[in-house]
Amino acid sequence: MSALGKVVRSGVGRRRVQTLVIGLATMMAVAASVLGGSLIVVSGAPFDDAFAKQHGAHLSVQFDAGKVSAGQLSKSKDAEEVSSAAGPFRTATVTPRAGEAGPGWPMTVVGRPDPGRSVDEVTLLDGRWPTRSGEIVLSAGSSLLPTMGVEVAFPDLPGGPTLTVVGVARSVTQTADAWVVPSQLPALTAPGSGGYQMLYRFTDAGTTAQITAGGRAVTESLPPGSAVGEQSWLTVKKTAERDTALYVPFLIAFGVLGLVMSVLIVGNVVASAVGTGTRRIGVLKAVGFTPAQVVRAYVGQALIPAAVGTALGVLAGHLLAVPVLAETEEVYGASSLAIAPWVDLAVIAGVLCLVAATAWASAWRAGRLRTVDALAVGRTASAGRGRWAARLAGRLPLPQPVALGLARPFARPARALAMGTAILFGSVAVTFTVGMGASLGQVMEARAHDAADVVVPAPPPDFGPRGSGAEKQPRADPVAVAAAIEAAAGTGKHYGAAKVRATVSGLTGTVNVIAFTGDASWGGYTMVSGRWIDRPGEAVVPTPFLAATGTRIGDTATLNGLAEPVTVRIVGEVLDPRNDGLQVFTDASTLTAARPDLTEASHHIAVTSGTGVTGYADALNRDLAPLGVTARAGGLDAGSDMVVTLNALSAILTTMLVAVAALGVLNGVLLDTRERVREIGVHKALGMTPRQTVAMVLTSVVVTGLVAGALGVPLGVALHGWVLPAMGDSVGLRLPGSVIAVYHGAEVLPLALGGLLIAALGAFLPADWAARTRTATALRTE
Repeated sequence: MSALGKVVRSGVGRRRVQTLVIGLATMMAVAASVLGGSLIVVSGAPFDDAFAKQHGAHLSVQFDAGKVSAGQLSKSKDAEEVSSAAGPFRTATVTPRAGEAGPGWPMTVVGRPDPGRSVDEVTLLDGRWPTRSGEIVLSAGSSLLPTMGVEVAFPDLPGGPTLTVVGVARSVTQTADAWVVPSQLPALTAPGSGGYQMLYRFTDAGTTAQITAGGRAVTESLPPGSAVGEQSWLTVKKTAERDTALYVPFLIAFGVLGLVMSVLIVGNVVASAVGTGTRRIGVLKAVGFTPAQVVRAYVGQALIPAAVGTALGVLAGHLLAVPVLAETEEVYGASSLAIAPWVDLAVIAGVLCLVAATAWASAWRAGRLRTVDALAVGRTASAGRGRWAARLAGRLPLPQPVALGLARPFARPARALAMGTAILFGSVAVTFTVGMGASLGQVMEARAHDAADVVVPAPPPDFGPRGSGAEKQPRADPVAVAAAIEAAAGTGKHYGAAKVRATVSGLTGTVNVIAFTGDASWGGYTMVSGRWIDRPGEAVVPTPFLAATGTRIGDTATLNGLAEPVTVRIVGEVLDPRNDGLQVFTDASTLTAARPDLTEASHHIAVTSGTGVTGYADALNRDLAPLGVTARAGGLDAGSDMVVTLNALSAILTTMLVAVAALGVLNGVLLDTRERVREIGVHKALGMTPRQTVAMVLTSVVVTGLVAGALGVPLGVALHGWVLPAMGDSVGLRLPGSVIAVYHGAEVLPLALGGLLIAALGAFLPADWAARTRTATALRTE
C-alpha cells in the first residue's frame, strides 16, 4: 500500500465518529434521491410507452347524433391542427348485466370495425376482436369483470340483446368501456339516444392550451352544441401517473434536505479534521508529502465512508421503492416496475462528486499551510476567544458549570454554527413531518366524511341470481329507517345518502352519484370553493371531476345511464379523493324521475348533547331490527394504503435526518471535549463532580439547540406550505386552507424545543465520556 493510502486508512480508522456521520448523511441523501428520481421516471414511463406504441388520441370528442351527421364529422379531419383522426364511431350508453347478476353499472360502448392503426390502436390483451353481431370486447378497466366467454345481457333495451365476451382490450387514452362491430350498435341504442365519437391527433399537443386550440379548430365548423363531451390525453396521463406523482414533491423535499445536510456535514467534518490535525499535517509535509497529496488524503478520508453510505443508500432507496412501485404495477399492463439503472448511476456519481468537491474545498487550507507553521501550532483554541461571553455568563445567577457551558459556543463560533445548521435541518424535517401527518389526517377525514356519531350502513346490493327459483330478501325501506331514526330519543340531526352510478358525456367509465336526503352539510364534507347544495338540481363535485370534464363552478353536467338524463348545475367544489375524484353530490329529489328506487341508502346521525353514543346505538338497533339494518357507533372507515405508505416513508426519512443531525452535534461536541480535556481535568481537580461535568457539556449546546429549533419551525412550516399543495396538485386535488394551516400555538412550542432535544441527544455521549475521564488522565493529556 502506498504512503498516501496508509494515511487515508489511518485517518478513517482514527475518526470513527466522523466516518459514521459522513456515511449516514450520504446514505440519507442517496436513499431519498434514488427514490425520488426513480418515481419521476417510473410515473410517466408506462403511459408514455403505451401512448407512443398505440398512437393514442390527443383528444376524444363525444357528439350528439341528433345535432350533427357523420358526414359533417368526417370533414372535421381536415382542420389545420389535425395530423390524423379516426371516426366517426357510433356510441351508446348502456347498463349491462354479466352472467345474470345484478345490478349493473352504465358503460360506454363504441362500434369499431377493427382495433385501429393510426389513432388509438386498441391493444388486445386476451381473445380476439369481434367479427359479427352478438360479440363484444371489454376494456380491462371496465366495471364488468372481463372474463372470456361470459354473456353480457342488456335487459333494459328493446329485445334484451345478449352479447358474448370474445376479447379483453385496453385503450391507452380510455376511449371506451367496450367495443362491438358497428352493425351491433343499433340494437344497443335506445330510441332518441346515441352519439358519435371522434378521435384526433394534433400536430402540437404538449400543453393544455394546444389541446384547447385543437378542440376549437375541429368544432368551429360544426353545429353549435353538437359536442357534448371531450377528454384530453393530458388528463388521462395525469390520472395514470397520479399514484406515484403524489410522492415526488415529498421526496424532493427530503432529498434536498439530505443533500444540503450532507454537504454541510462533510465540509464541517473535513474542516474540523484539518483544524485539529494541523500538527499532523506539518509532520506529513515534513516527511515529503506535497500539498496536493495532503489535500487528496483528506478527500479520500471523506470519500471512503461516503462510498459506503452511497451503497447503503442505493439499497435503502430500492427497498423503500417497493411499496410505492407496487401501486403502479397494474398501470397499462406493467407487470414489474423497477428503478432504472441510469437513475442509480446518476445519483451515485452526483453525490460522490458533491462530497469530493466539498471535501476538497474544506481540505484546501491543509494544502496551503506552511510546514513550519503547522508544526508550531498546538491543538487548543485561542485563549482570548469568547471571553466576553464567559464574563457575562459568570454574572448570571446560575451554577458555575452551567455558566461555563453557556459561554462555550462563543469560543468556537464556526463549530457552533455547523452544529446549529445540522440541528436546524433536523428541526425542519420534524416540523414538516408533523404537519404532513396532520394534513393527511384531515384529508382522510374529508375522504371518509365521518362527522356522524352513529351510522346505519347501506344494505349490500343483491348480487344473487335472479329468477323464480331464488327467493328475494326484502330490501330495507329507507323511509321507515329514517322514521325510526327521527323518533329515537337522542337524535340531533341526520341525513341519508344513496349511491348510484352514471356516466358523463366525454368520460369513459362511471362516476359515483351520491344523493342526499336531508341536510348533509355537517357530515364532514370539506368545501374548497363555492357552496354546498341547498336545492334540487344543484351539485358539488371534487376537483378531478372539474378537470376531467372541463367544467367550472356555475356550469352544468349531464348524468347519463339512468332512466333519463339528469342535468345538474355545479355550485361547489368539495375535497374528496375517493373514486379518483369522479363523484357528484346532489339532493335525492334531483334523481326522483331518473332513479325513483333509491333503496341502498346509508343514514348518518349526530346525537344531542349529553347523549351516550353507545347507548343510543343499542336503543336504535332495537327499533331497526325488524327493518333488517343495524346501527353502529362512529363514522366510516378512513383508512388508506397510500397515507400509511406516506406516513411510514416520512417517519423513516425524518428519523434518518434527525440521526444525522444528532451525529453532527456529537461530532462537534466530541471534538470540543477532546480539545478541552486538560481544562476539564483542571475543573475536576478543583471539585467539579461527574454530574456537573455532564451539565457543563450539555449546556454547551443549549443556546445552539434553542436558536436552531426556533429557526427550524418557521422553515418547516414554510416547507409544508409548499410541499402539501404540490402533492395535492399532483393528484388533481386543490387543498383548502384548513388542510394546510394545521400548526397551532400548542404544537409550535414543543416543535421549537425539538432542536434542544436533538442537541441534547448528540451531546450526551461526549458528556458521559468527559464525566468518566479520570482527573489524572485528563491532566496528563496534551
